[in-house]
Amino acid sequence: QVQLVESGGGLVQPGGSLRLSCVVSGSIFSRYVMAWHRQAPGKQRELVARIGSGGTTYYADSVKGRFTISRNNAKNTVYLQMNSLKSEDRAVYYCNAVREGRDAYWGQGTQVAVSS
Repeated sequence: QVQLVESGGGLVQPGGSLRLSCVVSGSIFSRYVMAWHRQAPGKQRELVARIGSGGTTYYADSVKGRFTISRNNAKNTVYLQMNSLKSEDRAVYYCNAVREGRDAYWGQGTQVAVSS
């Protein structure tokens, strides 16, 4: 059974940083496109960042230049480094693993709060 376990969420001051981690078990991790999505209260879930099996990245305009997605295939882990955090970054962040046309999995989410 494929499982995604997130960690690293919490409360941070505006302008601060957090690093989210997502460990994937029960799969061949290197074959998956990994992504982070987020859902703020009252809003739809949105794609934040994506990284392909070869390392190609994509970022939403709202986080470009502030967030960095990376992966360590030896550790079956994807990371989201979040710098210069703003109040609008407050959301539940979800880890996502996809093999196009085959399967997809979601983590349970981790809460990120930004407040003084």
